[in-house]
Amino acid sequence: MTATQSLLAVLLTPLLSAVLIAFFFRRMGKVASAISVLAAACIFVFSLFAIREAGNETVAFSWNWLHFGDYSVSIGFLFDGVAATMLTMVGLVGFLIHVFSLGYMANDQGRARFFGGLSIFMFSMLGIVLADNLIMIFIFWELVGFSSYMLIGHYLDTDEAAAASKKAFIVNRVGDLGFLIGIVYAYWHFGTTNLSEMHGIVAANSQWVSGSIATLLMCGFIGKSAQFPLHVWLPDAMAGPTPVSALIHAATMVAAGVYFLIRIDFLFPVEVLQLIAWLGTSVAVYAGFCAYGQNDIKKILAYSTLSQLGYMSAAFGLGYPGIALFHLITHAFFKALLFLAAGSVIHGCHHEQDIFKMGGLLKKMPITAITFLIGTLALCGVYGFAGFYSKDAILIAAGLGNTPVFVLLTLGAFLTAGYMGRLFWVAFLGQPKSDA
Repeated sequence: MTATQSLLAVLLTPLLSAVLIAFFFRRMGKVASAISVLAAACIFVFSLFAIREAGNETVAFSWNWLHFGDYSVSIGFLFDGVAATMLTMVGLVGFLIHVFSLGYMANDQGRARFFGGLSIFMFSMLGIVLADNLIMIFIFWELVGFSSYMLIGHYLDTDEAAAASKKAFIVNRVGDLGFLIGIVYAYWHFGTTNLSEMHGIVAANSQWVSGSIATLLMCGFIGKSAQFPLHVWLPDAMAGPTPVSALIHAATMVAAGVYFLIRIDFLFPVEVLQLIAWLGTSVAVYAGFCAYGQNDIKKILAYSTLSQLGYMSAAFGLGYPGIALFHLITHAFFKALLFLAAGSVIHGCHHEQDIFKMGGLLKKMPITAITFLIGTLALCGVYGFAGFYSKDAILIAAGLGNTPVFVLLTLGAFLTAGYMGRLFWVAFLGQPKSDA
């Protein structure tokens, strides 16, 4: 199997899974869940095949899709080192979340609909990772928004889930409006939306033009990665099932915005990068303080996601996209671990999410407590855990280039240790306050 064939298999497998579930297994929850999990496993395996066959080479292929006068829209894909890193993470974390969902959603009446939504979500995210032009990225970007709307609002009988799904959908569309205008502006100036072609043209244009386009495209990132002022949807998205929270907060939706910035980093002049650095730094500190005001275990983790996205944005704005990608990858794994452990806690506490109604879970759920502690230590950046290496790299980069940003990000790191320590102490230590 060639690299191109493997990449096509990666993209088409979740789509096939979603189609099979939608047309043949809508009322067969066990079969639908098995198909979706098998598809997720195949995605990861095909990803490894693609990486092995591609080696150090960049794989690119495209074909014309639509024609509008002199302009044609192509379906194109680009597979390089950045895409390979992201593809592996999405495939592995996505598969683990699918496996966790088998037990978590076992008694859910809408299990087939849930797993069908997961397959669409995976297809959409993988499309963003592999797309080589702004049009294709935008199409998959909107599919991510649509599938997240379905998944966040999975519990149809609750007003909270319905409101949260609508809020996420509408707020993201606000950011996507700027994204769409940026695509039109890019084609007007560059005559193409292909990322590789744009890379070669940017140098011949003024920084004002590239900066304007980058700022407009950045609106999509602000919405998808929940940066200020479009951050308001992310905490409310906790109304969805816990596996959805893990998928959105760890490996896919919020990560898509940072990945997109890395893909178009050649567009950004220094002034816009500085804006991103300060935006990310502000969010990192703001979300840290907000986490202290939460008692809901999932909302505390939601604000921690906001904070860590701020660190990624700051790293990118400081001129270190590689470090931003590094923290994105490490965060995906330890945040997925934290959300899945939180799901186990919620399930064991009869769907109670208030940490002040828990307590003593270390004795009653020791394995869950240990895994949650591992995720907590990684999130806090304790030496020896993945989060230490990625977060420390960001702090070093800030210390070398921007002292105020370094001071604020260091404050954010202390805030993270504080609210996560509080969460673990209240929920897992002390005296039990509920039947777990």
